[in-house]
Amino acid sequence: MLKQLRIRNYRGFKDLQVDGFSRVNLVVGKNNAGKTTLLEAILLLGSGGDAGLALNNHVVRLESTTAVPTSISETVWTSLFCELKTDGAFTISGRHASVGTMELKVSLERPDTKEIPRSGEKGALAKGHSGERALRFTYVDPVVGTLETEARETANEIKIHQTNTYVAFGGAFLQPRGGNLQQDAVHLAHLRRQKRGDLLVDALRVVEPRLQSIEDNASSGAPMIWADIGMHELVPLPDLGVGMTRLARIVLSAATVQGGVVLVDQIENGLHHLVLPDVWRTVRRVAEQFNVQVFATTYSFECVEAAYEALGADGFRLHRLETVDGVNQCVTYEADALKGAIRHNLEVR
Repeated sequence: MLKQLRIRNYRGFKDLQVDGFSRVNLVVGKNNAGKTTLLEAILLLGSGGDAGLALNNHVVRLESTTAVPTSISETVWTSLFCELKTDGAFTISGRHASVGTMELKVSLERPDTKEIPRSGEKGALAKGHSGERALRFTYVDPVVGTLETEARETANEIKIHQTNTYVAFGGAFLQPRGGNLQQDAVHLAHLRRQKRGDLLVDALRVVEPRLQSIEDNASSGAPMIWADIGMHELVPLPDLGVGMTRLARIVLSAATVQGGVVLVDQIENGLHHLVLPDVWRTVRRVAEQFNVQVFATTYSFECVEAAYEALGADGFRLHRLETVDGVNQCVTYEADALKGAIRHNLEVR
């Protein structure tokens, strides 16, 4: 599990350090405090310097309906750097129980080009900059050593230069909206091959007690998850509400990235406050069953209260992000402090 994280010069974070992660972590803070950015940083670090994340919508924040900008490097990649300052690198480092100390350094550079005279021609070598920009990743840990990869923007395409495929720890990122119904069905099929499909059924009954079974099939023309709630036909899982789909994806993601991390932005999205305690019990249970670490964000005090009710002060760790006089801070609540805050209804978001 990830024990410690430090983020420097990434998006809104000039320098942020977070200690004391547990198996289940809940991150709170005001708008633009950096909750989503924290999740992105964990995803980037666990990827082992995968340059492909330079185009991943969980990192670059391009909606599927957004027109692709003329220059990825000048718009999307520049926004990865604190205060849009691309003259230096941003770094994400941490300490992982299995991997050890790890660090990712990312810089935006304009590669050098050289003009070499043909044999027999006079003239010195000419060196200059091309019009291309490259997002360069340098990753280091005790297991793999040093890896260097690159995403380079040319006039017509983005080229990924990567000789090794290494993942320090796997990660699944669940955004508040969107998702892939076909991928959900594939993940369910994988879970059912392990003869563990009942885990998902039990989890979803927290939201829909009528649920009898689920299955993945392509009767609609494409694979998706269908649910049996006692009607004369199966119904598509999304028809049962955003909360059902969201909880299903949390469980399926945990099964897919065993030993890794599940990152859930706005975990309460689509879930009624009365079912939140049972949702948290489910999250804790699947985290233990699949040996994953959960990082979730929320705006809701009810969601924090539900986690406390379901898991107790020792069952999860609450982290509050804030900026004080321009300095990024993370307040991590120990068990006694959390008990007092919840008991006295203090503002912890």
